[in-house]
This record gives sequence, C-alpha cells and structure tokens, in this order.
Amino acid sequence: MNILITGTTSGIGRKLAQDYLREGHTVYCCGRNVAVLSKLTASFGARATSLHFDVADLNDCKQALAAVSDLDVVILNAGTCEYIDAKNFDAQSFERVIRINLIGIANCLEALIPKLRAGSTLSLMGSSSSYLPLPRAEAYGASKAATEYLAKTLALTLKNEGIHVSYIAPGFVETPLTDLNDFPMPMRVNVEYASRCIRKGIAKGKSEIHFPKLFTGMLKSLSLLPFAMQRLLLARMITQQ
Repeated sequence: MNILITGTTSGIGRKLAQDYLREGHTVYCCGRNVAVLSKLTASFGARATSLHFDVADLNDCKQALAAVSDLDVVILNAGTCEYIDAKNFDAQSFERVIRINLIGIANCLEALIPKLRAGSTLSLMGSSSSYLPLPRAEAYGASKAATEYLAKTLALTLKNEGIHVSYIAPGFVETPLTDLNDFPMPMRVNVEYASRCIRKGIAKGKSEIHFPKLFTGMLKSLSLLPFAMQRLLLARMITQQ
C-alpha cells in the first residue's frame, strides 16, 4: 500500500511510519524537522519518502504534496497541545492549537482529497478528550471535538466516492507531548500499543478507533450523562487529584 502520515517526527506518527515500513508498505513520512525525517527514512530505502512541510501553512502543504498520488491510506496525525488557564485566557495559545490540530487537517484535506481513490482510507487523529469537557483542555479538547465532527461528516460525504473515513481517539499515550503533562494519566499506553490498535482498526475498516477500550469506554459512557451530572462527577475527580 501507499501510505501518507503527517507528524512522523515523534510519538504515534513516527511509530506508525516505522511499523508500516517494516510491513513492506511505501510510506510518505511528513513533518517539519528535516533531520529527524531523514534519519527515519534512511534505513528503509526507496519505500520511505520524507516530505518536509508545516501543516498550518496551506501553500506549504499544497506544494509539498503536489507530486503525491495513488494513496491507499492517509493518516492526518500532526498535532500539538497547550493548556489554558481559563482565568487568564490566552487567545494566542488557543489559536496556535487550533491552527495546527484543526486548520492543519483542513489544509491537508484540500491538498489530498483529490488524490484519494475509491477503496482508500482517510484517518483523522483525534483524542478521547473529545468525549468529555476537561479542565485546561479548552483549546486541545475543542480542536479534537471539531476533528471528530469533521471526520464523521466526511465519512458521510465521501462514502459515495468509495473513500472510507475513520476517527482515531486515543487515551493517554506515552509520547514526548504527554511527557510534559503535570497531572495523573490513567491507563497510559505505549506507542507500540497505539500503533497496533490504529493499524488493526484501519485494516478492519473501523469508523472509530478508540483505545485503551476500558478507559475510552468509561469516557464514552460518561458522555451519555446530562451535562449537569458530568460536571458534578468531573468536579469531584479534579478535587481528588
């Protein structure tokens, strides 16, 4: 298969690229760090192509992706996280997160949807934070909730084109991004586990890929409650921390 993955310089994206390459697929490894991309692709020969661009820049995206064609799987994984202090709301921080996590996906979609063919898969990286409102995640959670809505809408509108769209919603995964967190991260899994879940979900044609199931299942169950009850339960959890 021909696979394109954004955000392959670290974390889940890097592991996905490595695993798909080891399985014998051709992978376009996308990211901003040229040195890291070159190191990633060097040991896999012609099957690995590095594409250096910033997802937040539409022209950069379109130029870098212009020569790409015949894609079987696209995983739009690039993302970032900045936490918000609601009492001192930082609009610039909010904009940075939205620009990379959401507008970055939109930029890639404009460049890549015309290159997708019937039978291909488009996967958008979200988060289990899209299921519930979480403190300090005003920017990150909003970007992922919007990504979930976008993925589900695209799943409807691209179905007639034969393009399958999936939404990926991990719990906490051991990555350089989550290593910066200063709060408990229950049921955190490693990138090996995350990569297996995502690759298995894509291979099975899942519309939603969420893991670890115990953790994400609890969040999904809580999301069914009235917001007043959600707020009460979440407030108690925060107090206990």
